[in-house]
Amino acid sequence: MLRGLIARDAALLDAHLDGRGYDKWVNLYDTFTPAQQETLRHDAANLARSPLISIIMPVYNPPQRFIEAAINSVRAQIYPHWELCIADDASTAPHVREILEHHRQRDKRIKIVYRPQNGHIAQASNSALELATGDWIAMLDHDDLLRPHALYEVAAEINRHPDATVIYSDEDKIDENGHRFDPFFKPDYSPETLLTMNYLNHLTVHRTQLVRQAGGWRVGFEGSQDYDLNLRILEHVRPTTVRHIPKILYHWRAIQGSTATSVAEKPYTWEIGRHAIQEHLARTGVAATVEPAPATPFYRIRPAIPQPAPMVSLIIPTRDGVDHLRKCIESIRGKTTYRPYEIIVVDNGSTDPEALDYLASIACYDNVRILRHDAPFNYSEINNIAVREARGPIVGLINNDIEVISPEWLSEMVGWASLPQIGCVGAKLLYGNDTIQHAGVILGLNGVAGHSHKYADRNTPGYACRLKVSQNLSAVTAACLLVRKETYEAVGGLDETHLKVAFNDVDFCLKVREAGYRNLWTPFAELYHHESLSRGAEDNPEKLARFKSEVRTMQSRWGDKLLVDPYYSPNLTIGREDFSLSFPPRVMTVDKR
Repeated sequence: MLRGLIARDAALLDAHLDGRGYDKWVNLYDTFTPAQQETLRHDAANLARSPLISIIMPVYNPPQRFIEAAINSVRAQIYPHWELCIADDASTAPHVREILEHHRQRDKRIKIVYRPQNGHIAQASNSALELATGDWIAMLDHDDLLRPHALYEVAAEINRHPDATVIYSDEDKIDENGHRFDPFFKPDYSPETLLTMNYLNHLTVHRTQLVRQAGGWRVGFEGSQDYDLNLRILEHVRPTTVRHIPKILYHWRAIQGSTATSVAEKPYTWEIGRHAIQEHLARTGVAATVEPAPATPFYRIRPAIPQPAPMVSLIIPTRDGVDHLRKCIESIRGKTTYRPYEIIVVDNGSTDPEALDYLASIACYDNVRILRHDAPFNYSEINNIAVREARGPIVGLINNDIEVISPEWLSEMVGWASLPQIGCVGAKLLYGNDTIQHAGVILGLNGVAGHSHKYADRNTPGYACRLKVSQNLSAVTAACLLVRKETYEAVGGLDETHLKVAFNDVDFCLKVREAGYRNLWTPFAELYHHESLSRGAEDNPEKLARFKSEVRTMQSRWGDKLLVDPYYSPNLTIGREDFSLSFPPRVMTVDKR
């Protein structure tokens, strides 16, 4: 995460990075007053629909104070239409039955089954499921906590979206002393991201019918049983029915032996999760392998290259700048392991003799073509012309100041770009000093859009390991972008009329997204980007006027969609690229009425 690079709000940023910022954020925006609680009770009582939510809680020898706190967090719910379905998995600690019976006698909404022998968490969860009569199933671990408004927020979401099938919220961790830390502000539903990590996690709520149709929790998947269930259910629902509540509704207890502390506490869960993902891919007809994502507890999905391997047309606009063009071309030709590909260099009016000599020298290569385009610089027009000339079913937009690092960069990107549900695929781009130049585009940053984790160290994991795993994003830069040619042409290519230089890639990615495809960024295609060497900076009145016009075009064309990025939390700042907290959040966790 970016540290110390931005002077503005430096103290606040430092506080965020060492944890104090979250304490402040919680106090300002995520702490109830009695009046606010009363307002929510009134709202809960006046919902048009009041669905019954069945909370599944498998129990086995929990510490006394934690199981008490977990049950009390349910009984303290502002929304009253719930039932707590507890399956005790043959606990041996005598306090467990005493506590469970104590609460059952005081609240008729609590149901309990005592299993005669221990069957582990999947069987215990299924035993609790047998008690459920609600329309919705929520899961609560026996030592975790629900926020008081958790079920109200779920019920309100069901009222807003009656077709919802799966609902999930943000979460944080809580230690033995009740201190909250390590918030996880999640993206909206991101199918490919979910293949790399079970980011749904807590709190997740499913329609009961879907859980039962899936057969409940599968024995043999203990440790990743919820991940497996999520994947099996999501195979049968429309993505638009998966709803995300961008609020902290769940506290995950971080104690010794819990994966909230470290996945290393339960190392077997990784292999079980891999098995769940691999089976999901097989069921959905995706040919891919599942591997460790290096330096993380998560997964790398490696889609298979179609056979025969498709031709990729790499399009490189250039004007003079021969040193960088040479480095770009030679790094592609010298390092890229993928075949077949062609390189289309579009010369936009080079006059430098050395550049012209170099272009002439590479024109003799079998897989290199030179197109001449003598017109004022228009990045969109240049690429559109070249795409029409491309021989491959996949086209790659490549800046002339790109330099290949990882030999398998193109194989990685082609694998993803070949999947029918994927639109644009972007790469991990670095400055020459090994800091991040591009890790995907976030809408709303600095007004229109900006680059994720810009200036972060090459090896840092980023927020929630986002620099280490492939993920869905709204947009990626055209400095290195792959897309199927038919998709490029179907959405009209880049806008060569109103977005000649800036934001044409963001606009293009949004058009691809609107057409029903999902865009994706991968950290496993790594290249250097010596930014803007082909066109220089926006440093004269003419360029500034053009840039402002392009900003206005984006704002008028996309409106509020530039303000709400589904893959970036409204609880995170749009003033910087570092994923620090937003003061205030753009969605209030607690309404300040």
